[in-house]
Amino acid sequence: MSIKQGTLIVVAGPTGSGKSALAVKLAQHYNAPIISTDSRQVFRGLAIGTAQPTAEELAAAKHYFIADREVEDEFNSGRYEAEALALLEQLFKDNEYVVAVGGSGLYIQALCEGMDDLPEADKEVRERLKQRLENEGLESLVDELRRLDPTYADRVDVKNPSRVMRALEVCLVSGKPYSEQRHGKSAERDFNIIKIATDMPRDTLYERINKRVDVMVADGLVAEAQAVYPKRHLNSLQTVGYREMFDYFDGKISLDEAIELIKRNSRHYAKRQMTWFRRDAEFAWFAPYNIDDIVRYIESKKEEH
Repeated sequence: MSIKQGTLIVVAGPTGSGKSALAVKLAQHYNAPIISTDSRQVFRGLAIGTAQPTAEELAAAKHYFIADREVEDEFNSGRYEAEALALLEQLFKDNEYVVAVGGSGLYIQALCEGMDDLPEADKEVRERLKQRLENEGLESLVDELRRLDPTYADRVDVKNPSRVMRALEVCLVSGKPYSEQRHGKSAERDFNIIKIATDMPRDTLYERINKRVDVMVADGLVAEAQAVYPKRHLNSLQTVGYREMFDYFDGKISLDEAIELIKRNSRHYAKRQMTWFRRDAEFAWFAPYNIDDIVRYIESKKEEH
């Protein structure tokens, strides 16, 4: 049995559930750096809409994968896995612990278990799908995915264009359903992994999400979205908070309607996140402010390793 080089403390949970603050507390307790597992916080210019860590949080612990690339840059779970593993190899030379925090289930899966060996991206097929997305809308692509792979269509977030397009691309390139090619075999990692998820009553969470959206708007979300509006076709901007604002700029809805839709879609996203993380029995669920209980749990898991 190989000796593990350190311990990765994974902090996950739905949007607005206090993950960032908890991660900072754990990082300070264990004198550990933080790596983000959020698929959108990596981009510059999206600080408000993606709820990037505050200046105080960034000062309290060293953070990685926060605002370190442009929205035009291609970034996905496979690339994240490669970059994050290379970074962890370096971080564990000087740190016994590293804290990973974020709500992107696919990125957490890539980091902890690895990704399935799927066909390489096909530029021609991808371009064709992008054109169809623009001309026919997302529903057309979802309908085709339901036809080619009903199993995955029932599971995927059908409002996420990049997920739908990637699954369709794999179906079209390989001639086989995407779901049949996702084997779910975990890759062996040379570090220990302890998984924590933030938990709270659903009505409390939804209230927090609604308030957070109001704070985002007060902090300048409209201006932030306006600044990236010319690039609205990019994958990095196909996300809650920006899609609704783009519809407002296009005159399809009012500002009040856009804000209400951001709240509603954020609540729906939180629900999907909880479903995703609850499928993983390795997660232990805690209220985000129960730091003593969480530390005790981490210490008990550490003794098992």
